[in-house]
Amino acid sequence: MNTQFDVIIVGGGHAGCEAAAASARLGAATALVTHRFATIGEMSCNPAIGGLGKGHLVREIDALDGLMGRAADQAGIQFRLLNRSKGPAVRGPRAQADRKLVAALILEDGSVRGIISADGCRITAPAVVLTTGTFLNGLIHLGPKKIPAGRVGEPPALGLSQQMRDAGLRLGRLKTGTPARLDGRSIDWAQLEEQKGDADPAPFSILTRAITTPQVSCHITQTNEATHRIIADNIHLSPMYSGQIESVGPRYCPSIEDKINRFKDRSAHQIFLEPEGLDDDTVYPNGISTSLPEEVQHVFLKTIAGLENVHVLRPGYAIEYDHVDPRELSASLDQINGTTGYEEAAAQGLIAGLNAARRVSGQAPVIFDRAEAYLGVMIDDLVTKGVSEPYRMFTSRAEYRLSLRADNADERLTPKGEALGLVGAERSSVFAARQDILSRARGLAHGVSLTSAEAAKAGLKVNQDGKRRSALDLIATPGVGYDRVACLWSEFAGLPTYAREALEADALYSGYLARQEADIVALRRDESLTLPAGMDYTSIPSLSAELRQKLERVRPASLGQAARIDGMTPAGLTAILGHISRREIRESA
Repeated sequence: MNTQFDVIIVGGGHAGCEAAAASARLGAATALVTHRFATIGEMSCNPAIGGLGKGHLVREIDALDGLMGRAADQAGIQFRLLNRSKGPAVRGPRAQADRKLVAALILEDGSVRGIISADGCRITAPAVVLTTGTFLNGLIHLGPKKIPAGRVGEPPALGLSQQMRDAGLRLGRLKTGTPARLDGRSIDWAQLEEQKGDADPAPFSILTRAITTPQVSCHITQTNEATHRIIADNIHLSPMYSGQIESVGPRYCPSIEDKINRFKDRSAHQIFLEPEGLDDDTVYPNGISTSLPEEVQHVFLKTIAGLENVHVLRPGYAIEYDHVDPRELSASLDQINGTTGYEEAAAQGLIAGLNAARRVSGQAPVIFDRAEAYLGVMIDDLVTKGVSEPYRMFTSRAEYRLSLRADNADERLTPKGEALGLVGAERSSVFAARQDILSRARGLAHGVSLTSAEAAKAGLKVNQDGKRRSALDLIATPGVGYDRVACLWSEFAGLPTYAREALEADALYSGYLARQEADIVALRRDESLTLPAGMDYTSIPSLSAELRQKLERVRPASLGQAARIDGMTPAGLTAILGHISRREIRESA
């Protein structure tokens, strides 16, 4: 049987869902092909969405009319705004949530023309997006046991890796892991510290009017010296330490074996016990990912406070999988989408689906740069630097994070999404209404003011310098703030939360944003200087052999991207510019 589509998405995880939805929103006839429809969008590891850096990505996905934020709002059973006490640039929304069928690609003349499914069905399309997650030659490790699988109970995708190698793509191997799943009915909750969610939950999506799902608490416990002793005595049985696994795992989400081995001076490590659903007794013990043998897991878990009588529903495990070196990609992600965490994968999937649909309609790819979105930062990091471990988004990765806040994602990206045809009518309508309120709020904040004498008379402590201060200036003044301003001008008291947050951020960062804008202008100047696609870096003798090799591998699209390659120097950039100038002179002669 032959079936024709415009775009085929392989894999039904978070990346695949966003890719298929984005492609379909642009009007492309889109097929999503996956092993099991029952597990589309499944949260196979941590039952949570968002966090520091990751929450920014979810807000950006939502601003482009993606699915993840709305799904998290509907399924969220505990919402917390992380870093609430810090500046808005580094706050991260997070929510606890109620919790591959392709045999080969069809390759013709060096391009993918479709897929052949396991049952022999040919599904053809001019664009194929691979979102294979941990399924490419996936191998689960549980102590000495090795189980071929993409995740527990699902077979791996075999054959695709070799086909991509044969096509000349560089592949690597990565590792990640997950903790045991526990039966909440066997946990002694009374002796544990309770962690409640926010009293006024902040949704991810601007389309969510209110969080109506019942909210639950998480609880906190920790490992102890007895736990550490058992793990240390059995660490030779862990696949990572026995030599059974050679690939690299996520540095920022280490297994409990890694924590015990690397931080020998620590007598305890914190564990967050996170419910997986309102009507599900399964508990996710965040912080003790492990691949130790099942019997060792049972023993060390029972040394932990509250878990003395715990029943293990499923042991933890590590999983190894193939991935395509992201330096094989262009910044448009119109070839292959790699594997990362939920939020990182979903953001990549959205861009891959968008550009796959644009490609089949004859349109140029869309690239998001580092100055306009976290997803631009992430993609540039991946295609420029590659990965030696699963990529994780952090606010510290973004040079322009004062501008790229979670609270202004829709202001930054929804107009671009509308221009691309990616945003539907409902979001456009809600966005326009919010922008009207924000515009009036900002006009008011700049338009009303007090002299220093008038401020003092109103009970505000400001410098008596004779200067007139706008409401925005007063919001930024220590000891004054938004609430005092709202007492002076009642119009501020009636503004919605998002408008208040926007004014507070504007006030806090106003001086810094002007300087950052100059940096952004410089970035875009360098990004606009494109480098020839066929440039021969080996013919630039003044470049070091290492830089020539890196440039040939990355094939930077612009001078800005070349500047971000590890080890690049000002002299190296000068040599590249000089080579381009000489080449242009030769070609014009």
